[in-house]
Amino acid sequence: MAIKHTYLSLLILLFLSSTTIVDTPNEIKCITTQKTFEAGEFIELLFSTTQNTFPGLYCSHTYGSTIITPIFKNNVLYYEIPSNIGNKAGIIHWKLLESPLYGQFTITPKTNVTTLETYIGPPSIAAGGSDFSMMVVIPTDALDNPLKDGTQVNIKHQFLSSEENNEILTEHLISYKNIYSKKETGRILITSECLNEHSKEYDINVLAAIPTNFSISAKRHHVYADGNQVTTFVTSILKDEFDNVVNDGTFVDFFITNEVGNILKTNGSTIKGIATATMIHPDHKSRWTIKAFVNGMAESNVITLDYTQVITDFDVAVSKDNNMLIIGPLQSFMKQMIPDGLQVTLSIYKENIHIYTSTKGSRLGFAHFNLKDLALKKGNYNFNIKTAGLEKTLQFTKL
Repeated sequence: MAIKHTYLSLLILLFLSSTTIVDTPNEIKCITTQKTFEAGEFIELLFSTTQNTFPGLYCSHTYGSTIITPIFKNNVLYYEIPSNIGNKAGIIHWKLLESPLYGQFTITPKTNVTTLETYIGPPSIAAGGSDFSMMVVIPTDALDNPLKDGTQVNIKHQFLSSEENNEILTEHLISYKNIYSKKETGRILITSECLNEHSKEYDINVLAAIPTNFSISAKRHHVYADGNQVTTFVTSILKDEFDNVVNDGTFVDFFITNEVGNILKTNGSTIKGIATATMIHPDHKSRWTIKAFVNGMAESNVITLDYTQVITDFDVAVSKDNNMLIIGPLQSFMKQMIPDGLQVTLSIYKENIHIYTSTKGSRLGFAHFNLKDLALKKGNYNFNIKTAGLEKTLQFTKL
């Protein structure tokens, strides 16, 4: 019996719980049917309601998300879309909180152009027809929204005696045009226009392409190896394959190889297509082989220059008090004193052991070495003197 009473009690409780208060849900309906708005337009979403609750409207767009509080009048909820959302073109997704209602609407840009955002680069291209610069034009309205796809943009450019006009339709909110170089060098002027709005003038510099191989020559006052005069190396006019003179400032390296394989280097930059460089004459008989390069692009022919020995002999003397070693006179090809600065090297040996070396430049045709300053001990010394490719040795000089 106890079990039967318990069962009946449970049935009664279940019946009572199933028949407790059931509220009929109040309906909220969106009564705004417009799905497309123009940027900057006043936008308001309206919802009819029979309840006294005021749920927020959650809006999500490209620039972020926000919740809008409604204004309630005559059983209608008014949700005013703020200008920071309504001014930007795009799709707005909304969701009414505490409700299953959701949807979206589209904001389109204005139909008139206020600004043409223009980008162009690179500013310099190589002649020849294969290199190009790209011009990108983004027509925007007064609220900085790119105009809709399919808007016509005219891109015009002028080069030398030719002018071109290209009609481009915007795609993915932009329009662009590749501007290819011609075979000639010069400046391309570019402008754009959209719905009677014009951009400013832009320019692209068409520069010469990489240079082709060239020739070199040498200029010098004489052929003597005096270590004083300079030899000037000159290139032909450097041009590209389309006969355009290369740009000023093109760097040219000159490599000079002498008869023993030593390499000297000098360089110059082009002016009006010609590069020059200089190198001082050797101070002794030598043969130079010269070749020039525009690094990684072009090279010259090879030229050879011979330099004649000017000093065939020189005197070496020790002063009476053994304090000074005098080398000279050092005379050039017309018996004139060699220009100041000719290097003279003195090496001192004692019992075939090297103990001292010094190098000095000549002055007034002589070089002087003060032996007193060396504080050499008494004894026999060998003096070895080298200058202008010549060598002399004083053996067993007693100090």
